[in-house]
Amino acid sequence: MNDALDALSQQLGLGLACAHERLRLAFGHACACRVEQFIEQEDVSHCLHGLGAYLDGTIGQAELAALAAQATRLANQHQGSRSLDGSGHAAVSATYAVANALAGKARQTADYAAYAAVYGQGGYGAVADRQSFEPELAWQLGCLARLATQYPQ
Repeated sequence: MNDALDALSQQLGLGLACAHERLRLAFGHACACRVEQFIEQEDVSHCLHGLGAYLDGTIGQAELAALAAQATRLANQHQGSRSLDGSGHAAVSATYAVANALAGKARQTADYAAYAAVYGQGGYGAVADRQSFEPELAWQLGCLARLATQYPQ
């Protein structure tokens, strides 16, 4: 969806399982935080805040792993949207953004967060318009570039 972000991710080696864990987690956290207002379940928000605590050093790897498992379970159990215009899909996408952020899947997090942001602003119709994504995609690219300077490999 975001060719420029894909190129920067590849340049940074962000897709490698063992490389840039802190950068992947920090970027995923930033993307998921941008759509937190669409999260419907308090437990999902708790997981997202737990990722922030991990990045701050106040919880450890074991707690992060438990939160990641919980976030994945919550995302997979999400009831979905009953909204006819698709705007309810923002909650689903935001929940999956959190689950992917905690799993260290930075690019997937960015995609889910972009969909959540666009669904949240304009519903299903906005998702069909590529231009609707441009502000979020530009923010994501700038965010990853900034974080890459904070978390060099």
